[in-house]
Amino acid sequence: MKYETDVVVLGGGGGGMAAAKAADKNGANVILIEREEENGGVLNQCIHNGFGIHYYRKDLTGPEFKETLQEELANTNIKILNSAFVLNVNKDKQLTFVNHKGIHEIKTKALVMATGARERHFNSLAVPGDRVAGIFTAGVAQKYINLQNLKPANSALIVGSGDIGLIMARRLHLEGIEVKGVVEILPYPGGLERNVQQCLRDYNIPLYLSHTVTRVEGNKRLSKVYVSQVDENRQVIPNTEKVFNVDALITSVGLIPLTDPVKFVETGPGFITSNTNQTSEDWIFAAGNCTVVFDLVDYVSREGEKAGKYAALYSQNQYFPEQKVKVKKGKNINILHPMYIDPNERTKLYLRVSKTFKRAEVTVEPLGIKMIEEEARPSEMIEISIKPFKDKNLKEIEVSARELG
Repeated sequence: MKYETDVVVLGGGGGGMAAAKAADKNGANVILIEREEENGGVLNQCIHNGFGIHYYRKDLTGPEFKETLQEELANTNIKILNSAFVLNVNKDKQLTFVNHKGIHEIKTKALVMATGARERHFNSLAVPGDRVAGIFTAGVAQKYINLQNLKPANSALIVGSGDIGLIMARRLHLEGIEVKGVVEILPYPGGLERNVQQCLRDYNIPLYLSHTVTRVEGNKRLSKVYVSQVDENRQVIPNTEKVFNVDALITSVGLIPLTDPVKFVETGPGFITSNTNQTSEDWIFAAGNCTVVFDLVDYVSREGEKAGKYAALYSQNQYFPEQKVKVKKGKNINILHPMYIDPNERTKLYLRVSKTFKRAEVTVEPLGIKMIEEEARPSEMIEISIKPFKDKNLKEIEVSARELG
């Protein structure tokens, strides 16, 4: 079958649904493609609350957040194709996808990529030892417990203190699994401070900062995990080894933005976009964790909404930026998004600092923007709003951070 539309949204998670909704609101014919049987992505298995506080001004669980978006889509003319997998995206604005009815083509005017991110696997850490059962990514363990009612272990150690690792420490504990600790190679937690408090301290679960897993051991099933302390260069400090007798190691060691099957736009590693979510290919827009990994689904949906709006305007020949200003990482900036600004539009700049500051001054020059951030940490995103500005000679702005005394 052949389809023709104004905007295709690829990915039915929080960013994709918000993008489809916004594109429809701005007058475009929209097709939303999701590979799973139902929309929502990881929201379906995140049964804890903390979603929607910024986007809906409500404290929702993941499924509640998804259902709210789903209800909004039900009042639109968006065509939703579930259980459909996109095989190819061509430069001539044609997509090929497959579902149970066969192989199909779509001709579109604009595309929004909202494909999210995947978990980095334990094998990427190159930890020596037996390759045994009992090693799960945090997302897989969460799916087993929350969606399939399976208990993956009796005792567990978690490596990586990102938010999903912290949340799974609490989840495992509440399911009666003995959580012997969370191991983090960095000298600070990788997740939000509120999750450190609510998921670890409230349940007396130890957090081992500046520690790493050095070996795993077992006979078919994991039985021991060896952990050592590391110095400031992440080198193992001799005679600091601890042995944990556990039958599960849960890994939360990062997310990798998913950019497939689009191969011809600028990435690094996620899609590099402007403040209107436009990529280096002007008809392709991108939002959410396929660009950078955001702290909250609220931010993902907010970015998705913006991508959908501008994709719809582009498809109707109403949006062609005249100028792009490059955004450059300055001192002490690790993550920065977006990397380009259309100065005629509003900008929400997201950044992560490269080290912990007790009190940081973040500057955007030469725009003269300064803001003070108390206890800035690499694990927590900082937002900066930039109003439209006019300077046709401006080619680049730089974002930096410094410690205030």
